[in-house]
Amino acid sequence: MENFFDYLKERGFVYQATHEKEIRELLNSGRKITFYLGIDPTADSLHIGHFYALRMFSLLQREGHKGIILVGGATAQIGDPTGKSDMRRMMTRENTAENAARVKKMVARFVSLEGENAAVLVDNSEWMKDFSYIDFMREIGIHFNVAHMLASDAYKKRMENGGLTFLEMGYMLMQAYDFVILNRKYGCVLEIGGSDQWGNIVAGTELSRKINYHQEGRSTAECPDTYGLTSPLLLTKEGKKMGKTESGTVWVDPSKTSAYAFYQYFYNMPDEETEKLLKVFSDIPTSEIEKMCREDIISAKKRMAYETTMLVHGREETDKAVKASQSLFADGAESADVPTKEFSAERAAAGIKLVDLAAETGLFPSKKEARRMIQQGGFSADGRKISDPDEKLEAGKTSVLLQKGKKTFLKIVLK
Repeated sequence: MENFFDYLKERGFVYQATHEKEIRELLNSGRKITFYLGIDPTADSLHIGHFYALRMFSLLQREGHKGIILVGGATAQIGDPTGKSDMRRMMTRENTAENAARVKKMVARFVSLEGENAAVLVDNSEWMKDFSYIDFMREIGIHFNVAHMLASDAYKKRMENGGLTFLEMGYMLMQAYDFVILNRKYGCVLEIGGSDQWGNIVAGTELSRKINYHQEGRSTAECPDTYGLTSPLLLTKEGKKMGKTESGTVWVDPSKTSAYAFYQYFYNMPDEETEKLLKVFSDIPTSEIEKMCREDIISAKKRMAYETTMLVHGREETDKAVKASQSLFADGAESADVPTKEFSAERAAAGIKLVDLAAETGLFPSKKEARRMIQQGGFSADGRKISDPDEKLEAGKTSVLLQKGKKTFLKIVLK
């Protein structure tokens, strides 16, 4: 594709670039490069916060560039302090390894791991496990100025909220060193990631330059410059992170977030988010997207929710989610594809209030919120609007379909 960098920018993928002029020339030239994206396995599933960068990875790979997915088995044990007000929970090596294995499998939904231009999967624990503390400090720590590090956004919030541990200070050093290793071993010249990783990405490009030119004395011809490129975070118009709901994070793993719930999450996005999300998560031409959003925003939202869900769950599961959605909104009928949770039949038989059931199964974050929704006329059970906050579940029922607002459903099965 001609002017590939400009295409990425037009579609909304480019937020920050360490050297925009050079990166534009590199990606528009037709020359094939090696790039990488790092993902820390701090959970056993990817979530929608990973989508922007993974989608950009996929587009770069399709264009013929060689991609590397770095799973941070080592950095996950330290914990990235970026954007955090408190220290992350420390993970065991075993837990990190389990998460890493699951994340590697999920990456395959977005990235091609087979064929002529298959992405390379690496784990930074491979080169960090045998590094002694003294050697790492002498080789890497010497290149980092603490005052400069503390001025970066990566550490600001932690400092503002009571301090920063020395453990967390090491995170930037380790991530920066990843870039050095990948540059040496694979000729990797570009790191991509979310904008929250800007400080860490810049540190990697600077460390690579310092080690290659100052320490090893290699010439520009022997070791080309390294660059960083970030995509925006998925934010709503109000500046809140997408992917956080009343019942938790929107995950890639279908056992955590069903295809139906995933589809509903994106379909319920505000109208003004539709164009942006279609440009990122579909290959529909920009002019067609703009026309669609201008002329029929409802159809555009349905298309956006469909394309985004299909990206994660595939066409078959997405079609089921759409069918379930249409069925519910048409006549309130139940569907096997509606999110389902089991609940103790014994406890229900004792006489449980519907608001308690809704809160304990996660439909509402609290009983107070459930009562507030009843007052607003937005809580139903089996298609019947609930007006009494003290109403109990009907005795002898084996299941109940709860509804919050117009579009959020949860089927409770009593066992």
